[in-house]
Amino acid sequence: MAVPAIGKLGVWSLEMRFGDKAASSAAAVELEALGYGAIWIPGGIDDGAPADVERLLGATSRITIATGILNIWKHDPAELAAWFLGLPEEWRARTLLGLGISHGPLIGEKWGKPLEVTAAFLDGLNAAGMPRENLCLAALGPKMVALSGERTAGSHPYLVTPEHSAQARAILGTGPLLAPEQGVVLESDSAKAREMALAALGHYRQLPNYRNNWLRLGFTEAEIEAADDRLLDALFAIGGPEAVGARVQAHLDAGADHVCVQVIAGPQGGSFDVLMPQWRAISEALL
Repeated sequence: MAVPAIGKLGVWSLEMRFGDKAASSAAAVELEALGYGAIWIPGGIDDGAPADVERLLGATSRITIATGILNIWKHDPAELAAWFLGLPEEWRARTLLGLGISHGPLIGEKWGKPLEVTAAFLDGLNAAGMPRENLCLAALGPKMVALSGERTAGSHPYLVTPEHSAQARAILGTGPLLAPEQGVVLESDSAKAREMALAALGHYRQLPNYRNNWLRLGFTEAEIEAADDRLLDALFAIGGPEAVGARVQAHLDAGADHVCVQVIAGPQGGSFDVLMPQWRAISEALL
């Protein structure tokens, strides 16, 4: 099979999975009509994302539905492969399963060496007939990025910068997919926008995978602990659609194939009445 077509711009949305199901499905239809190439939904906290992938596939006809990410501690590789292989062929062609190792503090005693555990999970998928073209990895560190290019379609990093995209492309070489997530805050008041970005960053600052990646990118422990403006401005595109366009282009110029934008909409983020106008504005500027 070929890698699912995802275009250059997608939407990453917590609400598309956990918001009102009918509103989410209707939003998926409009996102497809607007020209977005993929809808990315999270899967990390439970094993229920495949059902939402099916729901969104059923609501749409062309757009790829991707996971960012399925927590491999929550799934059995043989069962996941059997689910995928049981989908209609036309749905499989637009399904991309992003997989990730999660974080030691969240997994606890079961935690194992990330590369070994991920490789073993991929072994199980391969043995069960899962096509590598329909898989990608949530890869931050150099070794996981390399594994993503060797064993799957490529990499889907989260909370990264264009500099990380350049580093990842250098590791992946030409060919493998690089599809970073990019948080965006469409807010002209910079102080308010940074407050929204800080709230979105939340517990991620306490997770070692992210902290270590930001340290590799040149941020200091003090900057991470304080979530100062340099870190926030690097991780989030803040301002109007033109700021989003500039950041997306920076990722593409650095070697990304696709960027999935995550609108940070503050306390009302769960409302599609808030999100949809922003997705429309971004599409008008970028698509």
